[in-house]
Amino acid sequence: MTPEEVGQRLVALLAPVEAIASVSGGQAYARATVDVPPASWRDALAAARDDADLACDFFDWLSAVDQLADGCEVVAHLWSTGHRHGLLLRTRVPWDEPQVASVVDLYPGAAWHERETYEMFGVDFPGHGELRPLLLPPEFEGHPLRKEFVLASRVAKPWPGAKEPGESEAGGGRRPVRPPGVPAPGEWGTTPTPAGAAGAGEGPRGGPPARPARERPARPAPAERPAPAEPPGHSGSGSGAAGDDAGGNGGTA
Repeated sequence: MTPEEVGQRLVALLAPVEAIASVSGGQAYARATVDVPPASWRDALAAARDDADLACDFFDWLSAVDQLADGCEVVAHLWSTGHRHGLLLRTRVPWDEPQVASVVDLYPGAAWHERETYEMFGVDFPGHGELRPLLLPPEFEGHPLRKEFVLASRVAKPWPGAKEPGESEAGGGRRPVRPPGVPAPGEWGTTPTPAGAAGAGEGPRGGPPARPARERPARPAPAERPAPAEPPGHSGSGSGAAGDDAGGNGGTA
């Protein structure tokens, strides 16, 4: 089946639910993509698994995408080991009620993915039964993959990545460019200025002053360097060795 046929087949199985079929990019690797309402999420995955023409028996992955004010988009990818075609399923949940039914009983392999999505995006999966922390410590607060999450590590120290105009440690007259995830000055705690930039350590935006460079002692001139110590038993120049060789040769003669 072509990607178009795969998508249309699932839409027909879900009727009268308003599902929308399309095809992803990727040319030869394009996938049938079907958008379904949250209430039909579980039914869509069950139909994709149980229909003989689709037979998506392998659960590949599940994750989410923060669409800001439009809500959170939950995405799952299924694969048919018999027919050799894939299927992308998507649904969008609002941020005031971010939840969608768990599919662990349909695809046991979804357990890890639902736990990660719950932890990173805050999307609940009723029916999962074990949405405990997976990657973060239990005391961690917030959901790191939401776009509203403040990247505290970028506030605590200058951005170590590639330098953009204005981010150079040498300053240059332009204000430093805030990297993604760093709030504006005064919005969240203190915002240190990159080390060496103008204003470092001054006012509410300033951080600790740049660490002074360590002074290395000057190396002496070659004429002032002490001669290397000779190993024990060495008689100086090569005359001793030459004398030994001469004495040895005279003895044998």
